[in-house]
This record gives sequence, structure tokens and C-alpha cells, in this order.
Amino acid sequence: MDEDLKRRLDVIEQKLDATLKAAEQSRRYLFWTGVVTFIFFVLPLVAMVFILPWFVSTYTASLGDSQNLGDLQSLLQGL
Repeated sequence: MDEDLKRRLDVIEQKLDATLKAAEQSRRYLFWTGVVTFIFFVLPLVAMVFILPWFVSTYTASLGDSQNLGDLQSLLQGL
């Protein structure tokens, strides 16, 4: 009976180790998924808060300044 109990405990311990390993892999996967999501989704949204107003003001200023084709060409040469 003692040998049977020891064998069962060893099997349970192996299964517990495998479960712990799978849980750690899942944790790492979820962590890196969150990091990649933050880099490729959240950071561009935050950047748009600063870039979009600058772009709109530059674009509207260029529309207001260019009354004819000559002004537009000089504006494009300045870029």
C-alpha cells in the first residue's frame, strides 16, 4: 500500500509541475501580447493627439496661403 501511495504522489507531482509550466507560459504569452498591443495600438493613438492638430493647422495654413499655383509651387519647394 505504501508503494502505491508513493507512486500516485509522484504522478500527481509530475502533473502539478506540468501545470505550473503551462501556467507560466500562458502568463508570459499574455504579458507580451499586452506589450505589443500597447506599442502598436495605444502609443499611436496618443501620438495622434499631438500630430493631428499640428497636421491640420499646417494643412489649413497652406490652403489659406496658396491663392494661386505659384504660391503652391513655392510652398512645395519649401518642403
